[in-house]
Amino acid sequence: MKHPVRPATVPLCAGYAICCTASCSPCRLTPRNNRSMLELKVYEMVSPRVCILRAPGTNCDIETGHAFNLAGATAERVHLFRLLETPELLRNYQALCIPGGFSYGDDLGAGVIFSAHLRNQLSDIMLEFRDTDRLILGICNGFQVLLKSGLLEESSTAPGLSSGQDMTLTWNRNSRYTDCWVRLKVVSQSCVFLRDMDEFESPIAHAEGRLAVRDARVIDKLRTQGSIAVCYWSDTATQWLKQSGDLTRLDVLPEPENPNGSIANIAGLSDTTGRVLGLMPHPERYQFAT
Repeated sequence: MKHPVRPATVPLCAGYAICCTASCSPCRLTPRNNRSMLELKVYEMVSPRVCILRAPGTNCDIETGHAFNLAGATAERVHLFRLLETPELLRNYQALCIPGGFSYGDDLGAGVIFSAHLRNQLSDIMLEFRDTDRLILGICNGFQVLLKSGLLEESSTAPGLSSGQDMTLTWNRNSRYTDCWVRLKVVSQSCVFLRDMDEFESPIAHAEGRLAVRDARVIDKLRTQGSIAVCYWSDTATQWLKQSGDLTRLDVLPEPENPNGSIANIAGLSDTTGRVLGLMPHPERYQFAT
């Protein structure tokens, strides 16, 4: 029996589920029982609900919700204050996205106050959401929030979230806000958001997008656990790769190829499960070719 083919233009989360009844690497899902592969089937499912979590200063929530809706999901914009009042609301969703903007004006640093709410008042529900196989995406300011809240770190039985002090997203090397298009190379083989992707282009717009780490051991750990998800890319990087053989060990590309000077040209990180992704570029701003 041939493996059923899902329409290429429709993401798995957008209304189709593959029922794997035996080991099946194309589906990348865990088999549910020991029945024959002849019982493999595709069936329609309810559109997943996505929580677009916004805070004072968030300004990309509408287009982010629109992008999810175009992909077949049902996106709902939820204010952080509402979740602080009723944390259990998050259980109504299968995915969480923290969009871009300038949460709380970035007055204490990009994503600092937003991440403090997640790390303190909302720690229990955030850990529950992450560790029950749901999806989390952070875009630009949302990436800064995920990183500084500790949601991108490995799952742990310890209570609460850490503050992620081994690495941070800080000021661009040019010390100014940068708005341009970038070319990106997908590194992760496990991140569900990037499945079957190799290269793509996307706009960026940020002042604090440079990934900085405490020491070399941190970046080595990211490489080892497969957490480097997306890197800035160019023809120069392609040539360097022929000599290096490892695209995560290339020298830092010059501006504008690497617009912020991020170490290892990192534009996005995922957790070890591949279900949590943070990235600086804004894919929601490039939905239609013009």
